[in-house]
Amino acid sequence: MQEIQRHIQEVCQRLFSVEVVPELTIPDEQFGDYATNVAMHLASRVGQAPRAIAEQIVAELASEKIESAMVAGPGFINIVLSNDSLLGLAESIEVTTDLSGKTIVAETNNPNPFKAMHVGHGYNAVAADTIANLLEKGGANVHRVSYHGDIGAHVGKSMYSLLRYVDGDPSKLADIPKPERNTFMSRMYAEGAKAYKEDPSAKQEIDQLAEQSFTLEDDTYRQIYETCKTWSFEEIDSLVARLGNQRIEKRYLESQAEELGVPIVRDNVGKVFIESDGALVFPGEQYGIFDNAFVSSRGRGLYGARDLGLMQLKHQDYQPDKNYIVTAHEQKDYFRGVIKAVDLCFPEQKDVIVNIPTGELTLKGGKMSSRSGDVIEVQALFDQLETALAEQESSVTDEIVQGAIRYQFLKHRISSNVVFDINESINTVGNSGPYLQYAHCRARSILEKVTFQPASTDAVNELEPAERSLLRKLSHYSLAATKATQELSPHIICTYLYELAQNYNRFYEHNRVLGDEREAIRLQLVSRYAETLKDGLGLLGIPAPEHM
Repeated sequence: MQEIQRHIQEVCQRLFSVEVVPELTIPDEQFGDYATNVAMHLASRVGQAPRAIAEQIVAELASEKIESAMVAGPGFINIVLSNDSLLGLAESIEVTTDLSGKTIVAETNNPNPFKAMHVGHGYNAVAADTIANLLEKGGANVHRVSYHGDIGAHVGKSMYSLLRYVDGDPSKLADIPKPERNTFMSRMYAEGAKAYKEDPSAKQEIDQLAEQSFTLEDDTYRQIYETCKTWSFEEIDSLVARLGNQRIEKRYLESQAEELGVPIVRDNVGKVFIESDGALVFPGEQYGIFDNAFVSSRGRGLYGARDLGLMQLKHQDYQPDKNYIVTAHEQKDYFRGVIKAVDLCFPEQKDVIVNIPTGELTLKGGKMSSRSGDVIEVQALFDQLETALAEQESSVTDEIVQGAIRYQFLKHRISSNVVFDINESINTVGNSGPYLQYAHCRARSILEKVTFQPASTDAVNELEPAERSLLRKLSHYSLAATKATQELSPHIICTYLYELAQNYNRFYEHNRVLGDEREAIRLQLVSRYAETLKDGLGLLGIPAPEHM
């Protein structure tokens, strides 16, 4: 693809003495393999009509890579590549970006300890991990980290129930079987959240218990706290791994961020923050954002101060060119304020932090709420998928469950709302992860039946229409991967892979591979198809099993 772009670029430079980077798009197959509107971009600079410019470019485009080119409409250029050029593109999985050498921090999971990890956390974790995959594909040096709230109100709610459960004897926690710990923690948090909402005396006690999470002075409190925090992180790490995320290299905690964030806020009072009734407030309304207290009147850091501290911890550890944070959509305006505060406190870090808000995630059954404790746990989603797979007599493996979950999350634009349909996610004849995993297996099964490795042919000058159509689609993978990386949009990869599988199915339905006189070239296409599926699924964090 880069060679084609460079060739068009050189022609434009030679004809018009201007530098331009042509954008390639994919037209309907009947019009060609690629298209460019470079003539439209040149019109104002050259002082000619776009169509006249396009006609001059087309006259100079002939090369061993380009079989033909033609002008369409007011100045679009449709390009038909040579078969050998298409084959070269199909064998390439390059991603064209400017990320090489860039250092990037990606926060790939952030559920809080002391309560269960719900499917909203799972969605954000999968989206962030996949974005990290794309950035790595683009050549960046990516550091995966996580961030968790180990202090504050949610801890107080859980501790309220936990203290009552142990009744002065923290060793009672040892009686809870390991597989039941996450559900137990979820119940403890839910009971505390209910008491906080309904009982004024409980609310007062929970506020005091939340305050104790900063000091851990009481021995019984500390023992319960440390035990349950350890349980929580063991469970979080296990669930995130089952989702298919790559391991993090560093875990950050709110208690650490608080220690750094509160002094930063205090040092910038009068410059960035103002004092209001004893609290330290970021005056967001001055910047078109809402005002937000970063430090309470009691001197405790609030979410803003902690996030400010977190950004500096990441900066100290990695000095990133970009710092990506994936959060729920409702936190979008909050992060606008945090990012603006960072920019004002540390101008050298301007434009480093990028918040990517996701849409709302629901399952058939209703919206999730992390505050009430009435949530759908990630473990429950695993259980439902395994049950559904067993009922349809499909393979029940972690690989298939990962494929179902990740693809169902990622096939939608990250900013759009997602309704997770269990049956749709495991449909092996529809737009799902298992469908693509089965497609990969079927292609591999064909290749396993031959006793030699399909070798690249020296030339593919003679291709039948169905063969060329499949080769053309394979050649578009690099363009799709590049666009997905540039826009941080995994759904582009999902769409491409599904369309590729459909194209292959149409080809295979009408064209025998094994035993045909064109077996060599068709095996080459099948091999390239399997490799492309595997690479694309890998970008999505989805395994590509050889057998299912």
